Amino acid sequence: MADSCVKYIISVKKYICLQMFLSGLRIATRYICNAILGWMKFRALQENLRKALWQRIGEGELTGLRLARETGFKQAHISNFLNRKRGLSVDGMDKVLNVQRLSVLDLLDPDEINKRASIVLPSEDEFHNVLLVDGVVAARQPAIMNMRVKDVVKFKKSFLRKLRPETEGDREAWERFVIIRADGREGMSMYPRLLPGATLLIDRHYNSLKPYRKGESNMYAVAINNTCTVKYVEVAGNNLVLRPHNHAYPVEVMPMDPGKKVHDYLIGRVCYVGIET
Repeated sequence: MADSCVKYIISVKKYICLQMFLSGLRIATRYICNAILGWMKFRALQENLRKALWQRIGEGELTGLRLARETGFKQAHISNFLNRKRGLSVDGMDKVLNVQRLSVLDLLDPDEINKRASIVLPSEDEFHNVLLVDGVVAARQPAIMNMRVKDVVKFKKSFLRKLRPETEGDREAWERFVIIRADGREGMSMYPRLLPGATLLIDRHYNSLKPYRKGESNMYAVAINNTCTVKYVEVAGNNLVLRPHNHAYPVEVMPMDPGKKVHDYLIGRVCYVGIET
């Protein structure tokens, strides 16, 4: 009797876990679909689903009647969708994808996915691939999309491992190192530490005002006015004070928005400067 009860309890637990897993998949499908709509029109997704269904029908793997029965839709509803007389809601697409064992990713253009992928290919040698991006991308994107990458620069893994992080707030999902290039004004405002065109290695896991080296001011990439500037940073009341190294350039005072903290504006510490001669 006791063994039967234990087996029953285990079966119930397995069933509950399975239902939670399936529910999670359905929620994930809806989430992915809604996220994708920002850069791929919903109609295009539906058209690609039609093509996939027609291909299966043409290969004898599917019929409209069977699809209607499996999804719980009326056959006329399925027929109208297949013949472009009507569309499907997100929930409707979810049902069709579920019974056909398809993913939203199966409906996407592989080239578009590749452009928007945010996975940096690991290097198998002693070097790490660091992405060169625009300052606004470094400020806004935790994971860098391929389409935003301007170049790839290699740094020794041993060098990067020695750099100490000092994170405030949640930066766990942020790709740690990125590279930006100083423009003419930014380069000259920090002269002679920087020059126009200098490449700056930014540690985005160092967004604290704590000095990296005792007695030496950190140089930061700072998010300001939907772009990026490179300065020394201090705090005065509820203002950020952005100081240039070159005294010929003015000190900037930037009020912080309500609810924002200093670390929200610090993209990261400049931990390496490359200047071509």
